[in-house]
Amino acid sequence: MRRPGVRVVGAVLAAFGGVMLAVQSRVNGQLGSLLGDGLVAALISFLVGLVILSAAVAAVPVLRAGMARFVDSLRTRRLRPWQCLGGAAGACYVTSQGLTVSLLGVAVFTVAVVAGQVVSSLLVDRAGIGPGDAAPITPTRAVGAALAVVAVGVAVSDEFGTPAQLWLALVPALAGAALGWQQAVNGLVRAAADSVVVATTVNFGVGTVALLLASTVDIAVRGLPAPLPGQWWLYAGGVLGIVALCTAVFAVRQIGVLLLGLCAVAGQVLGALLLDIVAPPPGGGVEVATVVGVVVTLLAAGIAAVPSSRGRPA
Repeated sequence: MRRPGVRVVGAVLAAFGGVMLAVQSRVNGQLGSLLGDGLVAALISFLVGLVILSAAVAAVPVLRAGMARFVDSLRTRRLRPWQCLGGAAGACYVTSQGLTVSLLGVAVFTVAVVAGQVVSSLLVDRAGIGPGDAAPITPTRAVGAALAVVAVGVAVSDEFGTPAQLWLALVPALAGAALGWQQAVNGLVRAAADSVVVATTVNFGVGTVALLLASTVDIAVRGLPAPLPGQWWLYAGGVLGIVALCTAVFAVRQIGVLLLGLCAVAGQVLGALLLDIVAPPPGGGVEVATVVGVVVTLLAAGIAAVPSSRGRPA
């Protein structure tokens, strides 16, 4: 059993990473709006992160040693190539945004992603794919996962419309399922390299390649995006992504995939609420449903963390 103090630290870091993801979404969303192309905005974000991480790995001896351990793990097959493809899940998530948000609406998209992620996280933990021990699907974990989906639905309930093609929700649901798997395999890369930064670098590298391919097709079909804007902060998405991913890579070993996902979702909803208070978008404001959703999401994470008599803690 993991020490309670370590689990609390892992949960707090996961939630902090979720807040960073909320800020990143606002930044990348603004960049995508100005460019007229969300995929290119995501590619820029990944490229910025990859450049920073690659420079750090090249400059710091400890990180170079971690990269050497990662390469050796691949060479000796202690780590399989498919376990290094977590970054592709992030690229799939971003691509699903571009394909379905305009048809489904943000609300349906968000609930579908969270539903896919928590179900995947339960199964990934049960199968023991991540770096920690396998965790059974206990009543508290199942209730916490279900409550998280309800909470996010409440938080975005004011945005629900009548989507014409609800079956498209399968696309973000599958993308959310891929995120659960991503968190597990990134933890395996971290264990092989014994470095959070190296695992994050590998994730950014794979995601950049996937987004480069997707953006190439996107530009071929839709044409070039608008000129790059001049505001420096629009290019901070990569830095925010580094922080968010590093916290996830570290925390997954401490708290497991399910609780990591729930804490990150709680952080994202809380971060979105804080952004609406501090820097509301034009015509936007704080909705009561969002506040209720934040509270219920935090409650869901707490329930999932409670030990059950049928198994170990989450």
